[in-house]
Amino acid sequence: MEDVAAFTARAEWATEWLYSDARDLLASRAHLLVWLDYPRPLVMVRVLRRTIRRRLRREVLWNGNVEAPLRTVFTDADHIVRWAWRTHSKWSSLVEGAAAMHPQLTIVRLRSPREAETWLSGAFARATR
Repeated sequence: MEDVAAFTARAEWATEWLYSDARDLLASRAHLLVWLDYPRPLVMVRVLRRTIRRRLRREVLWNGNVEAPLRTVFTDADHIVRWAWRTHSKWSSLVEGAAAMHPQLTIVRLRSPREAETWLSGAFARATR
């Protein structure tokens, strides 16, 4: 957690909100949480496509990892495809909880890639003024 505390002590920072141990610290120090609340079918298509591509190309991921053989989706309860399916519905309550505990936190909920593109276009336009 020391690395997260040091990272979030900077004037400006951006990160994902994936690791449960860091969520409260991140939310307490953040001003803005951008929530990509895409529909499960879209998320799953993207996860499947990305996982298959990475496996077939044997792409090296973080820390030298590579995707496991595709058959492990049936044997590994924490395979990324199964994890994405299992955790998709939990984000709503996590974000609502963060909003309740951290009133300073502005939450932008984007429900489609089009909404994200529109929001980003406006955000970048405001930042460059």
